Amino acid sequence: MIYLDNSATTRTFDEVTGCMTEIMRDTFGNPSSMHMAGVEAEKEIRKAKETLAGILKVDTKEIVFTSGGTESDNLALIGCATANRRDGMHLITTAVEHPAVLETMKYLEEQGFSVTYLGVSRDGRVDPKELASAVRDDTILVSVMHVNNEIGAVNDLEELSRVAKAIKPGIIFHTDAVQSFGKFRIYPKKSGVDLVSVSGHKIHGPKGVGLLYISDKVKIKPILFGGGQQKGMRSGTENVPGIAGLALAARMSYEMLDEVTEKMYELKRHFAEELLKLDGVSLNGIPDDDLSNIRETSPHIVSASFEGVRAEVLLHALEAKEIYVSSGSACSSNKPAVSATLTAIGLDRSLLDSTLRFSFSCETGMDDIDTALSVLAEELPKLRKYSRH
Repeated sequence: MIYLDNSATTRTFDEVTGCMTEIMRDTFGNPSSMHMAGVEAEKEIRKAKETLAGILKVDTKEIVFTSGGTESDNLALIGCATANRRDGMHLITTAVEHPAVLETMKYLEEQGFSVTYLGVSRDGRVDPKELASAVRDDTILVSVMHVNNEIGAVNDLEELSRVAKAIKPGIIFHTDAVQSFGKFRIYPKKSGVDLVSVSGHKIHGPKGVGLLYISDKVKIKPILFGGGQQKGMRSGTENVPGIAGLALAARMSYEMLDEVTEKMYELKRHFAEELLKLDGVSLNGIPDDDLSNIRETSPHIVSASFEGVRAEVLLHALEAKEIYVSSGSACSSNKPAVSATLTAIGLDRSLLDSTLRFSFSCETGMDDIDTALSVLAEELPKLRKYSRH
């Protein structure tokens, strides 16, 4: 099997699986219990917070554990909008956000908030000048993703936050960092970012666990209510093995970050160069379509359009050879809809349904890439021959 869909999910590290199994077997107490079994479980949560706070260079009290990126985004947006509505009812985001942000923004519009959806450049990035022109006196929150999950475009969070806060100092800045955590060094306080959403299963950790960094200066309300765990910000018995697994996966990812990043950029450059040698293939999300700018993009995502071939057909042709890729965001791939990201970057309409995403991890090798290229070179002429004209 050649797995090139790591932006959808990653294989859990063996060490993470072992850690979680051990905790489920031996440290199974409820962390809210006052006896020793509960105390031992609570220690695991505290250790995980220290690890993750150290990676982000924030205080442990600013880490809230969630069920994943979607809940983190929901808590950030709904929690802040609700808590700060007296200061304004205007929110800003982009047209290329993950559904966890876009659908939440639609919900907030139904609650009376107004939302400005910023466009992006042809390579998928937000123009700071456009953000500046969108900020109003009643703007309370800006949400811009760090790395786009479909094309790998990278936004300059520090510049965007600086621009927004120069116009309105009290504005809250959120980023969905689900695709960038573990691939980039993220320091929210240095970047002026107040809220950061993270998911475990994108970094070889478990599914069903994530975190939200919440600056201690941010006013926010919970969206889940119950036993008051995590100081009332996120009620519900904590997923102790999941939290420990998330922390271990994060620690391992950051310990080998530089080495893995270099490897993935090497894979990406080779893959991109060889793809462009195939007839009717173009790439998305690379500034000025110039591969010398490839390091301005994420190291792990390649978006390619294949003229004259439907994405779903090509995906299944690759699957038949045990090569697994994606036709877009896995969180919306079961809904037949045109990609908002590909539309926003102005991709030709004929290519909207002819685009695949290939995404790598530390476990992807050059042999995997070359095999995928060989299969694509073999399959594309066949599929075009039988495609509808």
